[in-house]
Order: sequence, then C-alpha cells, then structure tokens
Amino acid sequence: MAISEKPRQKPQQKPRQKPQQKPRQTPQQKSRQTPQKKQKSQPPPPRDDSAVRAWLLVREAFTAGTWRRVAYALLAFPVGVLCVPLALLGAPTGRWQRGLVRRFLGRELSGSARGLAHATAAVPLNLLVLAVTVYGWSLVPMNLGWPLRAAGSDYSDAWGGPTFAGAWTFHAIVGGFGFLLLMPWLGRALAAVQLRLAAALLS
Repeated sequence: MAISEKPRQKPQQKPRQKPQQKPRQTPQQKSRQTPQKKQKSQPPPPRDDSAVRAWLLVREAFTAGTWRRVAYALLAFPVGVLCVPLALLGAPTGRWQRGLVRRFLGRELSGSARGLAHATAAVPLNLLVLAVTVYGWSLVPMNLGWPLRAAGSDYSDAWGGPTFAGAWTFHAIVGGFGFLLLMPWLGRALAAVQLRLAAALLS
C-alpha cells in the first residue's frame, strides 16, 4: 500500500513593518528652533581693553625702566664728551660706554670697539636728548606747583585765566599731568635711537 505524503506547509512570512515617519514640524516650531542655532554659532563679544590701555599709559611714568632711560639721557652726554680725549689716550672707553648701555638700557653689546667713533658721533644726539629730557620733565613740577611761581601776579592774561582756580587747573592738567604722561613715551623713542647708534658703533 502506498503511503500518502502530507502536503508541505509554507513558512509564514512576517508582515513587513513600515518605517515610522517623523512628525512634520509646523512653521512655528521651525521658527522657534532657528534662533537657537544662530545663538550657538555667534562668536563671543570682543573684550574692551580701553581700561587696560589707559592704565598702561598712566603707570609708565612710575616704572623703573622709565627712570633708567632718564638716567641714561642725563649721563650719556657728559660721559661721551669725557670719553673723546680719554679714547685718544688709549683708555678703554668702548667698554665704559657699553657698560652704560647695559646698565641703563638693558642691552648687552658684544664687541671690541674702542669707543672713539661712538663718543664723537653721539655727542649731538646725546645733547639733544639731554635738553629734551631736562626741559620736558621740569615742566611737570613747574606746572603742578604753578601757584608758587605765580603768586601775586595778574591771572587775567594767564592760560586758563582770569581766575586763579582756572589758571591753576589748566597748568596742572595740560602742563603737569600732560607732560607726565608724554615724557615716558618720548624718552622711550629717544632711547631707541641712542641704542641703535650704540649698537652700530660699539659692537
């Protein structure tokens, strides 16, 4: 007897799931999200360094470097004049002038120049720097103490007059504090010229 075979059953296929669609955003929701992205991409506001610059301008008159340059301006001319005849006699004036530059301008000059060329060429420049330094810095106490030198005089023709308070205020602000802020930076520029000449002739 033939055995009847049972019909094979096909495996049941699972129904495919449709991918879930994200809910559409309304125009109002998009407009709310847009400014948030812009805020993240904006760079931080720039810092205001005006206060720092003003402080650096004011404090320059009270730094050690400023007064070292003033000392060099006062000594460079008489030392240079003295070095001219001493260099002719064979004295090591180049070493003395390099030491002066190192001590007051903070620059080490290496060389074996005798110093006659620098002492001679720097005389006009050092004389100019000396005159500017003495005159400019003397204006500070002269104008801050203006009442001491203008006592009993007529204030009507004075700068800032005709009142005593107006004349003193003008002299103190413009001639006193003005030159107190100006002279350190002017001295820095003049010292840079002196240093360049020394580096060229003493190295």
